[in-house]
Amino acid sequence: MLLNVRKIINAPGERMPFQFELDLSDVDFGGLYPVQNPVVVTGDVRNTAEMLLLQFTAESTLQSVCDRCLKPFDQVKSVSAEYLLAESLENGDNDDIVLLEDGCADVGELARTAFILGMDTKTLCSEDCKGICPGCGVNLNQGSCTCKKETDPRLAALAKLLEKDTDQ
Repeated sequence: MLLNVRKIINAPGERMPFQFELDLSDVDFGGLYPVQNPVVVTGDVRNTAEMLLLQFTAESTLQSVCDRCLKPFDQVKSVSAEYLLAESLENGDNDDIVLLEDGCADVGELARTAFILGMDTKTLCSEDCKGICPGCGVNLNQGSCTCKKETDPRLAALAKLLEKDTDQ
């Protein structure tokens, strides 16, 4: 979405609000497509001290899968971003400043990039998720595992001594 900010470039104190939706349903995150709902972008551009400040929040509900227990769950994801806008740069390149093209900023591309970069690399259904048992595959959040604990082969001789003591 291109946002034309020409009318506030030379108007200190002016503000231009905006809101739009992004479709990121085609974005692949490790073989999954969690952004099935639209990403709602809300923000504004303000002319403060002869600088244009672009601020926005991009928010959506993701269809996630827990990395520990593999349970599907919905997760609200919100990403905030802030950029300075300028018509030209005086001192070469600056990654903190977005250049305007014909008085317009591509807010859609900025929001898309910010939302994708803000995605979590690991998703958990809860902070205290116990995961699944690697032996039997039971979800440890729902019950305990019935697997027999395997003895470390380096301690097998010691385990045999302990078994003899309990038999007596």
